[in-house]
Amino acid sequence: MPADSRPDPDSLLQRLRAEEAKAARGKLRIYFGSSAGVGKTYAMLLAARKLLAEGRQVLVGVVETHGRSETAALIDGLSLLPPRQVEYRGRTLPEFDLDGALARLKPLVHEGQPRPLILVDELAHSNVAGSRHPKRWQDVEELLANGIDVYTSLNVQHLESLNDVVGGITGVRVQETLPDRFFDAADEVLLVDTPADELLSRLKAGKVYMGAQAERAAKHFFRKGNLMALRELALRRTADRVEDDVQAWRSNEAISQVWSTEAAILCAVGPTPRAEHVLRSSARLAQQLGVSWHAVYVETPALQRLPDAQRERVLRQMRLAQELGAATAVLQAQDKVAALATHAREHNLAKLVLGRSQALPAWRRLLGARPLYEQLAQALPDVDLIEVGLPPAVGQGGEPQPAPPDWDGATRKGVRYGLAGVACALTTALSWPLQNLLDEANIVMLFLLTVLGVALRLGRGPAVLASFLSVGLFDFFYVAPHLSFAVSDVQYLLTFGVMLAVGLIVGQLTAHLRYQAQVAAEREARSRALFELTRELAGALQTEQVAQIAQDRLARELHGRVQILVLGLDEQLHAPLPLQPVAGEGEAPDAGTARWALDHGQAAGLATDTLPGSPWFYLPLAAPMRTRGVLCLRPRGLDAVLRPERRAQLDTMASIIGQALERVHYVEVAQNALVHIESERLRNSLLSALSHDLRTPLAVIYGLADTLAALPDLPPQGFELAGSLRRESQRINAMVSNLLDMARLQSGAVRLRREWQPVDEVLGAALQSMHSVLAAHHVQTRLAPDLPLIEIDAALIERVLANLLENAAKYTPPGSHIEVSARIQDAQLQLTVADDGPGLPAGREEALFEKFTRAQSESSIPGVGLGLAICRAILEAHGGRIWAERSALGGAAFVLTLPLGQPPALPREEEMERTARV
Repeated sequence: MPADSRPDPDSLLQRLRAEEAKAARGKLRIYFGSSAGVGKTYAMLLAARKLLAEGRQVLVGVVETHGRSETAALIDGLSLLPPRQVEYRGRTLPEFDLDGALARLKPLVHEGQPRPLILVDELAHSNVAGSRHPKRWQDVEELLANGIDVYTSLNVQHLESLNDVVGGITGVRVQETLPDRFFDAADEVLLVDTPADELLSRLKAGKVYMGAQAERAAKHFFRKGNLMALRELALRRTADRVEDDVQAWRSNEAISQVWSTEAAILCAVGPTPRAEHVLRSSARLAQQLGVSWHAVYVETPALQRLPDAQRERVLRQMRLAQELGAATAVLQAQDKVAALATHAREHNLAKLVLGRSQALPAWRRLLGARPLYEQLAQALPDVDLIEVGLPPAVGQGGEPQPAPPDWDGATRKGVRYGLAGVACALTTALSWPLQNLLDEANIVMLFLLTVLGVALRLGRGPAVLASFLSVGLFDFFYVAPHLSFAVSDVQYLLTFGVMLAVGLIVGQLTAHLRYQAQVAAEREARSRALFELTRELAGALQTEQVAQIAQDRLARELHGRVQILVLGLDEQLHAPLPLQPVAGEGEAPDAGTARWALDHGQAAGLATDTLPGSPWFYLPLAAPMRTRGVLCLRPRGLDAVLRPERRAQLDTMASIIGQALERVHYVEVAQNALVHIESERLRNSLLSALSHDLRTPLAVIYGLADTLAALPDLPPQGFELAGSLRRESQRINAMVSNLLDMARLQSGAVRLRREWQPVDEVLGAALQSMHSVLAAHHVQTRLAPDLPLIEIDAALIERVLANLLENAAKYTPPGSHIEVSARIQDAQLQLTVADDGPGLPAGREEALFEKFTRAQSESSIPGVGLGLAICRAILEAHGGRIWAERSALGGAAFVLTLPLGQPPALPREEEMERTARV
């Protein structure tokens, strides 16, 4: 097979993982239409009834019939989920009960069986404030993540990328929108299409809306031209979706390579309100071409001084670009054209989309100014430039109204220019008394120094003003004739020109260097913060130290309140350090939202799609092995979570903190394991030593008891005491033997003497050895007739059975029934010792097999809790298992399994003898 035709192993592995993740999720089917009334809900209910007839579990979560009798008739016979009643502004509103749906359907999700199905109508619906998710599509996302299939419906005007287009066509801008990425990720999209004339007939017949609502719809939204345009949009959007499916199938089947390189799109975002229209147009273009796209905002020195309201609008637009599927970036540069050209070439972006450029006045063109479109065309001759027209005015004619003036920003700008004028005036006032002592060239240097200082402190615009004021003041006060703008010597005109040019150049260069220094300082500050956080966390050895360092560092860096929640061994989130109270900010992080962020591995809270009304921002602390906690941040402004650079820094910090928590976790695990190993080693050594040292005095005591019992003329009381002494010494000797056997088993000193043995003989020997212990109980054996020979150490397995029989006798009252059974189960021999006694302590079935663990910690029943531990060690040495469960007799049952193997063939005489014995 040629090397170039072999599939890439990494790609195959990635695809397999993606397929596994997709197989674990539920399937989403969207019934897609151009408007209400085309029959989406009707088609969805028909499909659901068909699946119900085939035996699928179907639940109606939300279905809106809008009074249509045909649609309502299809709900009969389907299981309905009661709505959740929510109090909102004095009214009780019905909402989809997400928790109720999960409680009913999640237990029905089983591997290898058809998944349950739920119908959730109106996918773009906005939930009532206070719900877990602000949008219904997020509820559907959680259902899918839990392996539940969902059928839903959607109209074309609710798609985010087409929202403004539909608003321009119909004059109605819907507020409930759905991200295109969720629509594109659906497993199936079924177009429900109805011609415009038929839809209007349905509206007149009352099959779309009822009463006054139908009349309003006919006058506004449901006009024939609107319906035809919406139908075309729905058809085109569905065609794009089908084309993507075909391309994905061809790629997966390796039929042919679709593109060698991707002609991605770059969208230039500006600070104007029209940027939202440009973003949506870019998203539609990228979707039609089937390519990815980037959204970039270039922050120049002038744009950096924008008012806070305009800067927040830019950040919101960048967040909208992310929701529309763009890769976003905020570039800090002196020249926006150079920054856009560099970004386009670095990311191989073949098309650049920008808003319509305004025409420049003639005088600016005479001075060499050119529109942004022309500058980009010269800088990027090999890139397609696309200008987006003005956005349509929704609900009224004319262009969009300009935003109200920002008087605070204008005031700050005026103050800077005023300070520039004051600086020039002070320079004049200080140099005026010294004009007889200073040469004119030195006075010019003082004014240039003033221009330099203004540029350094106040920026580019005030520096330009200071340059012109300096020339004027120098001419007015220091050039003859004084106190006049007249010039006696023509050479002073050259002086004025050079002075103005030098002032402008020096001011521009200084402002440029000031801006570059500011940008470098911000980058250095972000890098230094990451370095210091990493350095401080490197020395942390406890979870509390990691939390303290992280909270202090992030609170200083991000200017807000921070709390670290850590995932404990009980799989619950805990706060290692309490949150310091702050006046006016008493609300603590919500534990439920933090848990959601942890479980889903996504950010939640402030400026996200999940509980965006929360003042806290929740970010999972992801580590290489798993998510270790949640970072809770309450910033003073939205810049920390909306601006891409700050958000990237926050994500990096969260990753560093997560890795530190994971390192500390494994350090603690290693320390605990080391302590456990050392304690076990010490305990085993102590047990072995005590066992050997106790055996000699026990043998002496046992011998003295026998000698005492054999003395002539011993009174009955002495004979009874001698018997008790002998029995107790035997019991202590058995305990010591258990201790010694446990130490030998764990040290590996026991070597199995495996031989092929019949099960009935080993069981019979165990019953014989326990005859006196079992005398007061009813013992019954149930052995399958076809039990084969098994390769075991007969003495050890007999010891296991004897321990289990002794336990059954000790923990059940006299007269109880004990049943021993043996059978072949799943290619293994299964032995069970069951009784009808009081049973096992609830929840402690596995703990009984630990060393020195007894069913009752305080009991008169003799023993040290080693019998079951020895049984498990012997079974594991044989490659078998042992566990405890409730028996069919009502008491306890201990089940052990042994591998069968392939026994040797028996001579015919031995086989007949064994058959007769059985």
